[in-house]
Amino acid sequence: DRYRVQGSFALLDPQTDRLVLCNAEQLDRPFTPASTFKIGNTLIGLETGAVADAGTVMPWDGTVRPNPAWNRDHDLQSAFRNSTVWYYQELARRIGPAQMHRWLTAAAYGNADTSGGIDRFWLTGGLRISPRQQLDFLQRLHDNALPFSPRAMDITKAIMVQEDTLGHVLRAKTGWGTQDGMDIGWYVGYVETHGKVYYFANCIQTTDPDHKDFARARIDIARLILQDLRLLEK
Repeated sequence: DRYRVQGSFALLDPQTDRLVLCNAEQLDRPFTPASTFKIGNTLIGLETGAVADAGTVMPWDGTVRPNPAWNRDHDLQSAFRNSTVWYYQELARRIGPAQMHRWLTAAAYGNADTSGGIDRFWLTGGLRISPRQQLDFLQRLHDNALPFSPRAMDITKAIMVQEDTLGHVLRAKTGWGTQDGMDIGWYVGYVETHGKVYYFANCIQTTDPDHKDFARARIDIARLILQDLRLLEK
């Protein structure tokens, strides 16, 4: 209500096999992953050799884009941190349709649908993932249970770190896309604290194209809930 959005929040506590849910009816509803797919794209890019490591630089093509942070050369780590769309589009083109579909299927990522173009399928194409599937994918990543090399998973987990404090480590990724006339906002990840791990997926929606706080709301709502659950420090 504070941020004037609809949506859902899901948290998995694997220590007790318990789900904490807000708006449980969305738990299995498929949404465009938007930039949360940068987690999967990173894994596949590393596994296939499309990028060598977190320091692999791609030169900026000179096209000025709306986000000023995108308008420069990026390596994999900075592209993930800044959610640089053009870098990950080029990464997907390097991977190619056949390898992309093969690895999405092997990893059971959402519906593994790559229709809509190799550099658009997670943005405006057919790829869909539910909050429950986000939690499952994140848990398998944490547990090294995905069909990728330990090296690819370790590099991906390292560049996902958003906070590393004395009390917790937060790994996460935002996403913002459109679907069925709505803006879809994600913040997904996991928190490691006091020897335990908790997985979360925040998915918000709005039909207001001029919503001023939508980008911030994805993160703020999740953080407020995680703080109330005493998984993050206030």
